[in-house]
Amino acid sequence: MKVGIIGTGWIAEKAAITLNGLGQNSNCEAYAVGSRSQEKADAFSAKWNIKKAYGSYAELIADTDVDLVYVGTPHSHHYDVTREAILAGKPCLVEKAFMANVQQAQEIIELAHRRKVFLAEAIWTRYQPAVGIVRKLIVEGRIGNPRLVTATLGYSMGDKPRIMRPDLCGGALLDLGVYALNFVRMFFPAGIVSIDGTCVKSETGMDLTNAITIILKDGVLANVQSSAQCVGDNIGVIAGTEGNLIIDNINNPQTITVNGPDRTYIETIHVPQQITGYEYQFVACRDALAEGLLEPREMPHTETLYIMRLMDGLRQKWGVRYPMDDISQLTTTNKTND
Repeated sequence: MKVGIIGTGWIAEKAAITLNGLGQNSNCEAYAVGSRSQEKADAFSAKWNIKKAYGSYAELIADTDVDLVYVGTPHSHHYDVTREAILAGKPCLVEKAFMANVQQAQEIIELAHRRKVFLAEAIWTRYQPAVGIVRKLIVEGRIGNPRLVTATLGYSMGDKPRIMRPDLCGGALLDLGVYALNFVRMFFPAGIVSIDGTCVKSETGMDLTNAITIILKDGVLANVQSSAQCVGDNIGVIAGTEGNLIIDNINNPQTITVNGPDRTYIETIHVPQQITGYEYQFVACRDALAEGLLEPREMPHTETLYIMRLMDGLRQKWGVRYPMDDISQLTTTNKTND
């Protein structure tokens, strides 16, 4: 599977490190990079030993040898390049947050279905071994009946443009809160009875720190927070009637601690050694393509849309808006041009 990387930022670098680390035996290769600048593409290609370097996204998409397009640009720029790739018949793995809003997400997913082109969201935590480990512990009744989920994800990001600017879909929610919401949904997919939240906003109107409370139909309550203003503990806790599970980092779990009644320590489970943690999503795409699937089992399109819809609803409550939210003409225009 020859991967064409769109973008040359740190996420794109992490993808290159991962693919290089997987090696030839994995049937995954960092084959090409596309940038809006030939100079940046050449520098990235030389640094990470990538065969092809293109000074435009269109050139990379047009390369017939590219088997999977990895979209590693900011989420504000996912829509156009993903649409272009799908129209060219190129399978896509698109970084989280998948799109700016649910309308864009719905458009792209519907287009991929019509064109019968593979499409996946690169929310890396969904593909990691920790998911199966935690699910198994819950199913086995190791903590009794789950009743409370808490999770925090915080990084001190200063005034980075991708956090502060509406045109870059700024704020903590799409960048960090998406992991907290997925943390809940990965283990508790029951319907939502209610969801509410609040946030502290920047002068530019972006949410910098937020808190979200979710009540699920199975009686589980979740409290999750995300912040682009502070160094969080990034811990997730699933508390049940007979004990709890402590996940050391909801953004890239390395250990799961099992405690029994009265918080009595039982054991610590370590996840398998990893390259970066990104490898699982690339391997999942490779396997799905080999099977002829149009979406990965680990992150189906219905889940991508569900999470996008939750984030749209929260942003609406908070009054956090992006220019891309005013896209009422997209459906008519794009279906005409398909």
